[in-house]
Amino acid sequence: MEKTKLAIIGTGGISHCHMGGYLALSDICEVTAACDIDEAKLKAYGEKYGIKNLYTDYNEMLAKEELDAVSVTTWNAAHCGATVAALNAGCNVICEKPMAMNTAEALKMEEAAKRNGKLLQIGFVRRYEGGVEAAKDYIDGGEAGDIYFANVSYLRRNGCPGGWFGDLRYSGGGPLIDLGVHVMDLARYLAGRPKPVAAYGVTFKKLLATEGGEKVWVSSTTGKFERNVEDFATGFIRFDNGFVMHVAASFSLNIEKDTGTVEIFGTKAGIKISEPLQVYRTDGTNDIISAEKYNKSAAFGDIFIREIAHFVDCVRNGTECRAPAHDGVVLMQMIDAIYESARTGHEVQITPLG
Repeated sequence: MEKTKLAIIGTGGISHCHMGGYLALSDICEVTAACDIDEAKLKAYGEKYGIKNLYTDYNEMLAKEELDAVSVTTWNAAHCGATVAALNAGCNVICEKPMAMNTAEALKMEEAAKRNGKLLQIGFVRRYEGGVEAAKDYIDGGEAGDIYFANVSYLRRNGCPGGWFGDLRYSGGGPLIDLGVHVMDLARYLAGRPKPVAAYGVTFKKLLATEGGEKVWVSSTTGKFERNVEDFATGFIRFDNGFVMHVAASFSLNIEKDTGTVEIFGTKAGIKISEPLQVYRTDGTNDIISAEKYNKSAAFGDIFIREIAHFVDCVRNGTECRAPAHDGVVLMQMIDAIYESARTGHEVQITPLG
């Protein structure tokens, strides 16, 4: 089988994680083109990775290059347009999280994948942690009993990335859509992918809105970007099978240190996602479950390598995708509902999708 030919759309920070995955598979795949609207950054990217075919317009790139697959690693506002264009050009796509700016865009992307008979994988990279795989095996095997509640959080004390991440026009939101997606996805994934039916949430702009002070931004911004996202969001999501999830996410919050929690509770046991896995059983016993049999670390670069390896495997061999487009659509429903609830002050109903 010939090498899989790939392109990168968007050469920002996360694109290097995708490139790391492709370079680890250089015997079976090759990144032959890259695209970015910032010519200087694009040129530097091409020089760094030896990519000669560089474009500032992804439509031009898709028309000229013979590609099997594309990584979409742009800011959130460009996910839908770039993904749909690539799918329409006959490419398989892995799109970074969040899938889109909202559910309507996500549905357009899913429809384009179906219409073109191509794979659209969403970048839920934490699904590839050894501890997560161990937890899924434990839960799917019935060891935790009936899953009824999840408590998840991704909290930073002073961790807004700055730039476009703080501008609604480019990001679609703040820590909920940027950080919360990771833990919200994990909880739903581990709970068996139930369908959300309602959400209640609140958001705050208390620290990012402050002029001056260390919690305004971590990195500097230019005049191009506004600063108008929430700095903290929290909410509850109710699902069709009675499962309930609580989520909290922050860019800026007065806590001791950055922290993240994914806890899943069942009738037989509660599970804290970590490596090793921590299990607390109804019978009063506790246990530590090693993820060593998965032989996988939770290092940031390593989980991206495994994610990209899975994507390439799906493209080349037709392997069933672990993070399909529909999971991204459902997650966007959850995010939209929390933001709408925060806006209106009321619970928001969610129409389950097939």
